[in-house]
Amino acid sequence: MHTLRHRIVGFVALALLLAPALQAREPHPEAQAEERAARAEDRARVVILATGGTIAGAGAGAAASATYQAATVPVDRLIAGVPELTNLAEVTGEQVFQIASESFTNAHLLELGRRVNERLKQDDVDGLVITHGTDTIEETAFFLNLVIRSEKPIVVVGSMRPGTAMSADGMLNLYSAVAVARSPDARGKGVLVVMNDEIHAGRDVLKAANIRTDAFGSPWGPLGMVVEGQTYWFRQPVKRHTVHSEFDIERLEAALAPVEIAYGYGNVSDAAYRAFAEAGVAAIVHAGTGNGSVPQQLVPTLRELREKGLHILRAARVTGGGFVLRNAEQPDDEYDWIVAHDLNPQKARILAAVALTQTTDTAELQRIFWEY
Repeated sequence: MHTLRHRIVGFVALALLLAPALQAREPHPEAQAEERAARAEDRARVVILATGGTIAGAGAGAAASATYQAATVPVDRLIAGVPELTNLAEVTGEQVFQIASESFTNAHLLELGRRVNERLKQDDVDGLVITHGTDTIEETAFFLNLVIRSEKPIVVVGSMRPGTAMSADGMLNLYSAVAVARSPDARGKGVLVVMNDEIHAGRDVLKAANIRTDAFGSPWGPLGMVVEGQTYWFRQPVKRHTVHSEFDIERLEAALAPVEIAYGYGNVSDAAYRAFAEAGVAAIVHAGTGNGSVPQQLVPTLRELREKGLHILRAARVTGGGFVLRNAEQPDDEYDWIVAHDLNPQKARILAAVALTQTTDTAELQRIFWEY
């Protein structure tokens, strides 16, 4: 007992001796504020450019997951709706457009591309997120992938349900998109699309469903995944993009080349092709069956249009892995046609519209389709 009493007294005395030192080590409130400011400076700074779409939509009730008004919620409310974003990065927003993405035009693409370019040049921007309607998200992502010369992360994101619906996917998609945009591992991977926990290459991604939340996929697989704000990567994009692209938004001063898509099907006529030619388009993407097949009754018309200077591109209308081989279904070399390789018709239109601002040579255009 005597020994125990001495030990207790000793511990108390030691505590009294150390108390001033421990108090001295407690940071002053001003020092704490400076430390918080320093930590904030070390955090990634992510800008959200909002363009509308379902992710900014609202329905009449919680059960309205497919019936709603798109492009109604402004970017500040989108950000406020996901307070957990502050745990990831310093996030600011800008409203560029407020439209449904089916209404995107080439002019919208150019305007958005220039704004993206301007923001990424700022030293206080580490990554960019673009909220976008899902109808044409794959086209915008591919366009930016071609013309933005920056290694900084660019992430395009949308949702399949409005924020007012039960089990809405927009909040988590936005959270995941910011997680990718702030990640150093996302640098240099080109424009990315984040949907349903998956990270897709903007070149590859396509929309394969119009109701379900698992609506997006890539024929060659996603680049990675996002789980609770952490990114996991599985593969690298190999086609040319962003800083490796020969195209530059700063050199696209004029409008994109007019390119249209004509759909192939049984009993197809040449009416749409001739109408597009009369409208003065520079190229027509033939969204053909199978391997970009061209029906016998169309071949004379398409050869005639090519001889008059209009470019013909063969693409495949199939989803989930169309792959058009040159000179397989048609003698493309003889007819001076172009094949879209593995790009779907809508992405072939984007690449042709950009490439034709630089060259009209068929061999050069085919090279571009192989490389991008």
